[in-house]
Amino acid sequence: MTEGENDEHNNTNDEDKSTDDSLAEENVKSDTLKKTDDLNLNDKKHFTKKDRNPNSILRSVFQIFGPGVVTGASDDDPSGIATYSQAGAKFGLGMIWMSLFQLPMMIVVQELCARIGLVTGKGLAGVIRSKYSKKNPHPVASLLIIANTINIGADIGALAAAIRLLFPALPVIVSIFSFIILILVAEIFIPYKNYIKILKYLTLSLFAYVVTAIIVGGSWEQIFLASIIPHFEFTTDFATMFVAVLGTTISPYLFFWQASEEAEEDVVKNKIEDIGKGRPKISIRDIMIMKEDIAVGMFFSIFITWSIILTSAGSLHLNGITNIETADQAAEALEPLVKTFPNAGYIAKIIFALGIIGTGLLAIPVLAGASAYAISDTFGWSEGLGKKFKQAKQFYVVIITSTVIGLLINFVGISPIHALIYAAVINGVVAVPMLFIIMKIANDKKILEGKTNGLFSNVIGWTTFGVMGLAAVIMFLTWSNQ
Repeated sequence: MTEGENDEHNNTNDEDKSTDDSLAEENVKSDTLKKTDDLNLNDKKHFTKKDRNPNSILRSVFQIFGPGVVTGASDDDPSGIATYSQAGAKFGLGMIWMSLFQLPMMIVVQELCARIGLVTGKGLAGVIRSKYSKKNPHPVASLLIIANTINIGADIGALAAAIRLLFPALPVIVSIFSFIILILVAEIFIPYKNYIKILKYLTLSLFAYVVTAIIVGGSWEQIFLASIIPHFEFTTDFATMFVAVLGTTISPYLFFWQASEEAEEDVVKNKIEDIGKGRPKISIRDIMIMKEDIAVGMFFSIFITWSIILTSAGSLHLNGITNIETADQAAEALEPLVKTFPNAGYIAKIIFALGIIGTGLLAIPVLAGASAYAISDTFGWSEGLGKKFKQAKQFYVVIITSTVIGLLINFVGISPIHALIYAAVINGVVAVPMLFIIMKIANDKKILEGKTNGLFSNVIGWTTFGVMGLAAVIMFLTWSNQ
């Protein structure tokens, strides 16, 4: 080979090598971009070209939402609807300010619970068990189960009342048993990923109150001022309703549900083998995504709360209905939504009934699930909605038992609307000792390592504990002075 040919051959080899290097570099970049895209898809479920139609966009939005949005929506359950409606009917705009003032409390408390579950990979009762002793979660779990079971009973009663509005001739016992079977079958046999999607879509039923609030309206200057300036009345009714509003908004079952669902998400994302088994590796990004989810969910919940109180104040209270005794009266709050339609009263009842049914189907599984998580954590049982029945029999037996006992509560002759408000009051009292324990855990460096509370979380968290504790004490004092 001549010198010229050698040079040409070397140049060709250099070019081939350069080309190979470029291809290798492109492959590395491609792999890196693919991994980045995979991470983004896992974390945020970004939109793709197929997501341009409204239905696909709605699905994509719901994919972004996590346990926080489901928690926020389930907080506006039949108990919440009844309590907020009663608050608006009885006191007009007098309690609407509580919506705004509860927002930071809700965000912080649920973020604490979510962080505990996310960082430890355990449910709340499991963390309490490991921090204190095997016996310590028992009273906490017992209080939770009592409150949850009563709440389930009240929600089932509300479902029955809603069905009666739609189908007066249909035997209530038949329809309510059908719903209970539907709830249990869905919670036990539908895979977790599909089941959680169903829960997210059910949140849409609450927007009827938003539209009605806008229609009812009134003096928006007065509404704005009432929303930001606290109003108090030193009466038994006001104190009881104050505790009920706090209790149905900052409810104990939401604490346990939120922590366990974050641990469940750890399992789904393969960060741990099972709830309570292993320590997940949680990044700052994971914490930020969780916080965003909580903030969106709690804002949604409070916005619905504000809308329900405004709707009831602008319709029921102004028309002299200050004490809601029946589902029919509660449904009247939605009549302004369809007042120009023929049979407006009946249409309003249909909308109210569908809202109660939607939120009931959402909240009852959450309540029963929270009890099951708490008991399973306490006794170290296999748990999780991601498991099949045969993999977590005791967990699902608790769900079935809680739901059935809740159903039986409806045969003691208590008004469904009153039962819902009583359930909210009980939640308000039970939440106090649970908040104290949650705050202690959220500041424990051994449990949360470098992810303990900051100053803001501590201030808001302890303030929430103080406000709810003081409210409960004042309520009991007003009762004793009657």
